[in-house]
Amino acid sequence: MESRLAQLSALSQKDKLTAYQSVLVDTLTSPDPTRVHADLHTLVENVIQESVGLVISRQILTDLVLGLQRGAIADSQLKKSIVQDILEIIQPRLVSYEEQVNSLRFQLADILEAEEEWSTAARVLMGISLDSSQRVMSDEDKLRIYVRIVRLLLEDEDSVQAETYYTRAALLTHSTTDKETLLQFKLCQARISDYSRKFLEAASRYHELSWIAEIDEDERRHMLSAAVTCAVLAPAGPNRSRVLGSLCRDERTAELPTFTILAKMFHDRILRPAEVHEFEGTLKPHQLARLSQSSNDRLASAIADDDDDDVADGATNTSTRTGPATVLDRAVLEHNLLASSKIYNNITFRGLGTLLDLTPGAAENMARKMIEQGRLKGSIDQVERLITFQVDGEEDDAQGKAGGLGDVEQTEEDTGAPFTKRWDQQIRLTAANVESIVQHLTEKGLVQLAPTQA
Repeated sequence: MESRLAQLSALSQKDKLTAYQSVLVDTLTSPDPTRVHADLHTLVENVIQESVGLVISRQILTDLVLGLQRGAIADSQLKKSIVQDILEIIQPRLVSYEEQVNSLRFQLADILEAEEEWSTAARVLMGISLDSSQRVMSDEDKLRIYVRIVRLLLEDEDSVQAETYYTRAALLTHSTTDKETLLQFKLCQARISDYSRKFLEAASRYHELSWIAEIDEDERRHMLSAAVTCAVLAPAGPNRSRVLGSLCRDERTAELPTFTILAKMFHDRILRPAEVHEFEGTLKPHQLARLSQSSNDRLASAIADDDDDDVADGATNTSTRTGPATVLDRAVLEHNLLASSKIYNNITFRGLGTLLDLTPGAAENMARKMIEQGRLKGSIDQVERLITFQVDGEEDDAQGKAGGLGDVEQTEEDTGAPFTKRWDQQIRLTAANVESIVQHLTEKGLVQLAPTQA
C-alpha cells in the first residue's frame, strides 16, 4: 500500500482523484479482511496531507464514508474499529472534514446502540458539530439528534445529563411535524418526569401515550403499566386521586398485575406490607431511591410521646422509624395516612404512629406537612396530641341527588355514635333515592307496580 501511494504523489492533481478512488475501491473489496483495517489507516493518513489537496481528500473521505454506510465492511466489529481509527486520525484537522466526521459518528453511534452501549453511543453523538461551516444543519435534524441523545442517556439512567439535552430539544419542537420524532420527544418527556420524581406528571404523560394508535401494542401496554406505577408513587392528595380515577376507568388496567394496588389506592383502602412488597418487585432502581431527612424533620420525628392517656387506651407504639426510607415507602405512608382520614374522625399521634409504623413525632410531622400542602384536610392539637380530620361534605351532598331527579330531603338524627350516624344516613339516602327513581319511572309509564295481595 505504501509503495502504491508513493507513486500517486507524482501524478497531476487532475489524475490523483481517480487514482485515489481506485485505491479505495480495491481496499474495500479486498478478499483479505485482515489487511483492510491497516490499508485504510495508511490511505486516510496519506490522503489528508496538505500535498494531496483539500478538494481531493474531502472527496476520498466522502467516498469512504458512503462505502462504509452501504455495507462494504460486513463485520460490525471490524467496521467499528475502522471508524474509530479514522475519527482519531482526522481529529487534528476536524474543521476541514466536519461533514465526513459527522457521518462517521452517526455510523459509530448506530453500531454502539446495537451493542447496547447506550452512554458511549450518546457521547459519540454529542461530539457531532451541529453548526458546521460546510453544511448548515436544520433545526429539525438538530431536534432528532437531541432526542436520540436523551433516549440513549435514559437507557443508562443518566437522567441528569439527559435533562440538559431534553431542554435543548424542547426549544426546537416547533421546527418539525414528523410524528415519530414528536412521539419520541413526548416519551422522553414522560421518562424525564419519572426520573425527576415528578410522578404525577409522568403518570399523565405515560397514560396519554398509551392511547396513541401509531405506537406498537406491546409498547402501549408498557406505557400504561408505567403510568400506573408512577401514579402509585405520586404524593397522596386530590391531584393523585384524579389520576388514579382516570386509570381505574381505563378498562385495560384490569389486565395489569399492578391493578390490585391501583384499585386499593383509588378506593382509599389501607395497604398492607405484603401488597407493598409485591409491588416493590416491579419497580426500577431510580424508583427505589433512598430518601434523606432534613435535620428539622429528624428533630421533629424524634420527639417522644409521653401521653399517658394513649398508653392507657392501649395505643402502644414500639416503632423507632422516624420517617420513610424510600420513595415507595413515602408514597405508601402518605396514602395510608390519607386513607385513615376516611375511617377516623380523629386520632392521637401515638395511634397514627402505630397505624403507620412510625414514631408518634414522625406521624405528626407527616400529617403536618400534608395539611400544610393542602393534600390532607384537618387540624392538629399539639396540647391534646390529637389530629382531627375534616370531613369533605361534597361527596355527601352529591349522594343526595338521584340521577338528576332533584334534592332528596335529608333529616339527621342524633344516634350518639358518629359512624352509626353516618351508616344510618347512607341507608336513608339509598332508600329515598330508590323510591324517587321508581316514582319517576311510574309517572312516565315505564314501570307498572303489581297490586299487593292481602
